[in-house]
Amino acid sequence: MAENTVQTVKAEKRSFTGLVTSDKMDKTIVVTVTTKKMDSLYKKYVTRSKKYMAHDEKNDAHIGDTVRIVECRPLSKDKCWRLAEVIERAK
Repeated sequence: MAENTVQTVKAEKRSFTGLVTSDKMDKTIVVTVTTKKMDSLYKKYVTRSKKYMAHDEKNDAHIGDTVRIVECRPLSKDKCWRLAEVIERAK
C-alpha cells in the first residue's frame, strides 16, 4: 500500500519598495509605501500611502533612502517586516 504523504508548500513572502521616513528608533525604520489605485466611480488614479515599521539590524538605512522590505515573523507589537536591501541612498 502507498503511504499518504502530505507536502507543505511555503508561501512566498510579500515585499514592498518604499521610502524611509524615520530612523530615530534603534534597529527600527518607518517605511512609507505609496501605491496608485484606480477609483471605481470616477476612473481617476488616487495615490494611497501606508506606513510600515521594519527591522533594520545594522541601522543601515537612513531618512530618504529607497528600500525593499520583506514580510517576516512578528518581532514586536508593530513590527512584522524586515529590511531586505537598500536600493538607493538619499543624496
